[in-house]
Amino acid sequence: MIGISKLYMGQVEVSDPLRYGRHSGKLPSHLLQFSADKKPVVVWNVTSACNLNCTHCYAATKGIQDELSTDDALAVIDDLAAFGVPVLLFSGGEPLVRPDIFTLAEHAANRGLRVVFSTNGTLIDSATARRIKAVGASYAGISIDGMEEVHDRFRVCPGAFQRSLEGIRYCREVGVKVGLRVTMTRDNVAEIPAVFDLMEAENIPRICLYHLVYCGRGAEIAGHDLGHDLRRRTIDLIIDRTRELHERGMPIEVLTVDNHCDGPYLYMRMLAEGNPRAQEVMELLKMNGGNSTGHGLACISWDGTVYPDQFWRNKPVGNVLKKPFSEIWGNPDPDSLLGQLRNKKQYVTGKCVDCRFLDVCGGNFRARAEAITGDIWGVDPACYLTGQEIAES
Repeated sequence: MIGISKLYMGQVEVSDPLRYGRHSGKLPSHLLQFSADKKPVVVWNVTSACNLNCTHCYAATKGIQDELSTDDALAVIDDLAAFGVPVLLFSGGEPLVRPDIFTLAEHAANRGLRVVFSTNGTLIDSATARRIKAVGASYAGISIDGMEEVHDRFRVCPGAFQRSLEGIRYCREVGVKVGLRVTMTRDNVAEIPAVFDLMEAENIPRICLYHLVYCGRGAEIAGHDLGHDLRRRTIDLIIDRTRELHERGMPIEVLTVDNHCDGPYLYMRMLAEGNPRAQEVMELLKMNGGNSTGHGLACISWDGTVYPDQFWRNKPVGNVLKKPFSEIWGNPDPDSLLGQLRNKKQYVTGKCVDCRFLDVCGGNFRARAEAITGDIWGVDPACYLTGQEIAES
């Protein structure tokens, strides 16, 4: 994640310790207490079932497949808590479809995990919002991919936009922090200004704008991804809208996700603008380290399979029914996939090898690189930095 509001506007945000305290190095004084290496944020696809059939879904499943029992799931949570996982994100499918989801969420919160939901929002009524609040969830990310016509087309469900918007309002009413999740493609990128307008109108404090990753149904629409020029213009638009809202007294949290060259691009823009905070931003980006697949980010699937991240679902690294997550993740063999992902400089190819921003982006997304090049260490096609930009000193 690239914190546009944090980096460009200098805003202090709740997730700063996770984003900039994971790696050792010189930290700002207010983050020194978080300088120790952190355990991974875990995305848990607790169910394959979903009430929608979205065109860009990375899980892309139909119906309920093998799922961990409640007892097995509670045992996983105990292991995650003992291992020191800071955040547990319940996803799916649609996590609210799972009957015992609030039992799991409450147990996780009671064990000291920060509990987060990733949901399409259509199942959140007043009672559900109150339950999300009661179990101790700190945040609900709700997917909005454009205004009504575009969103409903993405979700293949007439009325989905209005139901999701109602879910957002119910969460806001009971005091659950809520944010928008937008997956950007050529089919909805023109909607981004209207989505920012919606945030302002509804007083929504956070937005995550995701670059498309080519897996699940997302692989079927890879040709709809943003080209390099359009991607750069879109990042500029996001930066501009963030600044405008801050200047109007609405300091929203804005992040772009799944394309870590957004960080160097923002840094170079700040240099060009003569922004005195540009070097501070570069230090923060180095602390963040870029893509953390297989290190700072993990995924557990509905059947207990562990993956390096939620998108790279053809690369299982274990199963929690056979070995605890803490043992799978803790000390992998250096030659294993997890071991290699934690020492990526030895394996990246192409323009990444000599890129001056390798420490900042971490080689970007391996799942996207493999999808296009067939090589897990190939160059991520979503990197839009030019040869001149990556070579300049």
